[in-house]
Amino acid sequence: MTKITDIFGGPFVPEAGKQVDPPDVQVADAMFAAGIEPPEDIKIDGKLHRFSTNGRKRDDSGWYIIFPDTPVAGRFGCWRDQIDCVFKADIGRELTASENMAITRRQSEATEERERVRTKKSEVAANTVEKIWSEAIAASPDHPYLKRKGIEPHGARLTGDGRLIVPLYDPVDDLTSLQYISETEKRYHAGGTTKGCSWTLGEVTPGPIFVAEGFATAATVHEVSGRPCVIAYSANNLPIIVGSLRGFYGQTQDIVIVADNDASGVGRNKADEASAKYGGRIVMPPTEGDANDYYQSGGDLSALLFPPIDDWLVQADAFSEQPAPIRWKIKSWLQSEALIMVHGPSGGGKTFMVLDMVMAVASKGVVNEWFGNKVRHSPVVYLAGEGHFSLRGRVAAWKQHKGVTELDMWLSRHGLDLNTPMGYQKTSDAIRALPNSPEIIVVDTLHRFLEGDENSAIDAKSMLDACSALIQEFNCTVILVHHTGVSSEAQHRARGSSAWRGALDIEISVVPGETIEIVQRKSRDSEEAASIFAELQSVPIKGWIDEDGQQVMSAVLTEGQEPVKAKKDSPLVKHKKMFENAWWASGAEDINGEPYLARLSLVSKLESDGMAERTIKNMINPSYDTKTIGALIQGNVIAKRDSGWVVIDAVWAAAMMLNRGAK
Repeated sequence: MTKITDIFGGPFVPEAGKQVDPPDVQVADAMFAAGIEPPEDIKIDGKLHRFSTNGRKRDDSGWYIIFPDTPVAGRFGCWRDQIDCVFKADIGRELTASENMAITRRQSEATEERERVRTKKSEVAANTVEKIWSEAIAASPDHPYLKRKGIEPHGARLTGDGRLIVPLYDPVDDLTSLQYISETEKRYHAGGTTKGCSWTLGEVTPGPIFVAEGFATAATVHEVSGRPCVIAYSANNLPIIVGSLRGFYGQTQDIVIVADNDASGVGRNKADEASAKYGGRIVMPPTEGDANDYYQSGGDLSALLFPPIDDWLVQADAFSEQPAPIRWKIKSWLQSEALIMVHGPSGGGKTFMVLDMVMAVASKGVVNEWFGNKVRHSPVVYLAGEGHFSLRGRVAAWKQHKGVTELDMWLSRHGLDLNTPMGYQKTSDAIRALPNSPEIIVVDTLHRFLEGDENSAIDAKSMLDACSALIQEFNCTVILVHHTGVSSEAQHRARGSSAWRGALDIEISVVPGETIEIVQRKSRDSEEAASIFAELQSVPIKGWIDEDGQQVMSAVLTEGQEPVKAKKDSPLVKHKKMFENAWWASGAEDINGEPYLARLSLVSKLESDGMAERTIKNMINPSYDTKTIGALIQGNVIAKRDSGWVVIDAVWAAAMMLNRGAK
């Protein structure tokens, strides 16, 4: 994520050629960045190599396959820590399409080779751990580790050298690996599968299911709560295990994730990820450490696991005593800590409108109102999934037009799948790294950040859960920018599942035209604001000249005038027009100065207009007061005379005769 003033501070200047490190150095740097200790010697030969990632000689969980192509590319990772990263070397220039295709092919080959080796290794390990587990003896409560942690064995077993053994089962209850626990370290059986594997302490009965990282933590939670606790064995495994539980027990199951409060924040981050995607309450000790540390230091773990119900149900009188006015970023339009959607047809100006709103908020006090509505300034993150070239000009033009030199606003370089664990984690990590936490996050456009189908209620729910997690984590407002439907009746509502609208606090529609109309179609907590009318004004961007020497232009949103809407004719006026047209077509006859229309003349005119015979009969039937003749008679505008009708409305009759005389 990059500071927006760095991106949009001036015209684009191509990057000069740069010096790059040798491929093996780049691979080592990439491993460091992924949290892996690289080997001393990295071989670029297209073969799979394994190495220790923790300094222990017998550890070979690390792996890499790097192909000696141009550019050099491949994959690396750590089976123990469930890390898997793609790699391509920086060669100091943009890659060609064929080079990118070659890299993709190589990375796919690396994946296949890694899985082949891993599968073979896992099969061997599975047979070995089954034998070790079946022959191991039960652990005694007097085991030093259990005594130090203050927990019972819960079925743990012992190795011949006195280490504890705990099992890891896959989703179909096959034993895939073992964890060996000594006083100084925890190790998995080499080659055993750990990803997606767990062990449950206690019997699952109706009520909450707890999920924790390690054996000691899970044992403590199980003993204090009396409820089953699933051991995920690592923070990275939390989202997978919670997802499996949710799939097996259904959406109504109460799942509680007991996160470790570690200094790195990994435990909480992974718990947030699991909760955002699959749902579930998160509890975490208030002090650094895990639930076992908290309990042994005298903390009230039971109160942490089972918060008082009184905090949830509140008596209505007490609830209403404390004033709680709505907090606004833009009065009546952008509510704090809310989910907002702005939708409109493609090319209809919705991005111009959203940019105008949030840049006013991010302008650090320079712009104090938006279309007459007070603005409260705060940091903004703009997740832009498309149109970065045009965004550059739009932001530069807006800053120039408004006299703003600096924005407290950050922009993403590309889109991602926000409703996936990896996408949400990348977004959350990048936002947490900013100097100021944003109070508004824009997602533009929704379909560029959504994995799945916007028409699917399930996919919509996963995206709404991700937005809710962002709102809770950063105490911010999330604005979704979305398209309207294609059909004419869908032009004023968002495209896709009805679940979108139901979850919104505020819904805004951008209606294009010579004058853009900004309509608030929903406001959950306040009255809907009056519509705003705006126009796009062209702005030449100072110092921006294209390759042909021509001035670069963009546009900004400015106040516009409400268009004058033509009044619709009343039914009586329409009937009078039809009668008068037939009168002119018949020769504009009169009887004693009153305009006269014969019945046959009216029928002839209606037939020439292509009207059906049955419809004509209804139009001339005086009993049908909603049809032409019946309505005009009931309105005292015409009267029956001879074989037709005369106009008895004096004003209309005089106007018709005056016009006949003029012709």
